[in-house]
Amino acid sequence: MGRAPLLNLSALLTLMLIPSTISVTVSTSKPKVEVHENTNAVLSCEFRTEKETNPRIEWKKKGKDTSYVYFDGEFTGSFKGRASMEGATVTVRGVTQKDSGVYYCEVTAKHDKTHFGEVTVTLSVLVPPHAPSCHVPETVMRGSAVELHCKDKLSVPPATYSWYKDNKPLSTAHLPDINYNLDPKTGTLKFKSVSKSDAGQYRCEASNGIGAPKTCAGQHMKITEFELNLTLVIAVGVGAALFLLSCSLAICLCCRRGCCRCCRKDKKKGKQKRNMTKHRPPTDPRHYRHTKSFMI
Repeated sequence: MGRAPLLNLSALLTLMLIPSTISVTVSTSKPKVEVHENTNAVLSCEFRTEKETNPRIEWKKKGKDTSYVYFDGEFTGSFKGRASMEGATVTVRGVTQKDSGVYYCEVTAKHDKTHFGEVTVTLSVLVPPHAPSCHVPETVMRGSAVELHCKDKLSVPPATYSWYKDNKPLSTAHLPDINYNLDPKTGTLKFKSVSKSDAGQYRCEASNGIGAPKTCAGQHMKITEFELNLTLVIAVGVGAALFLLSCSLAICLCCRRGCCRCCRKDKKKGKQKRNMTKHRPPTDPRHYRHTKSFMI
């Protein structure tokens, strides 16, 4: 019985001599923050230290180059004048899409066994739809393939798209009785082969569930038949006549200069024919002239 108090005293002394393993710890109550544009965003950061009573707190934003948000006791850059801190938690007022990104809360406690701790907070600024830009061709020839485009580059999350013809929604389903294909993610409306019935006013609507849907102004698409233009026909005819005349003149000039092989052959044959006609002996013996006497 006398040895038990001695063992308890020994264990107590051992615990007192072992240094504490508690060091700086950093955490967040909300690692992912989503807020609407032009509202306030709270980036939570909480810490505990072992001995340090005045730890150094820094906030950084990840990008191509990591930049300081809060350094040496003050906010920097675009955060100056619109951000505040309570403990290590930062509140940013009037956030925009440029504020979206990954943030680091870093706490340094020099007097603790582990001097450094950090936590990551991701901020996503949600942007409602803007009026999309739409491209609708004014005139299309019947039977041709056509694409209509719609795009909203500013909304977050990305918008999905709907098309309307004469204020009636077009189906996104792939049905055998329709001659178009509508992709709600890209906003592209494709016609395999347009017909007269496809003529009308088209408009596109963008929505992402954050704000009210936005639409572009309606644009009219006209379907035309292929028609021969009288002016075009005359122009083609005159051009063809001039081309043939030019070719004829070139061939004549070539023949006169003897550049053409066939012309040289014809010329040579004509010359040989003239020579043969010139030196052809008479067929009637009476036409022979005695040019030289001879003796037997």
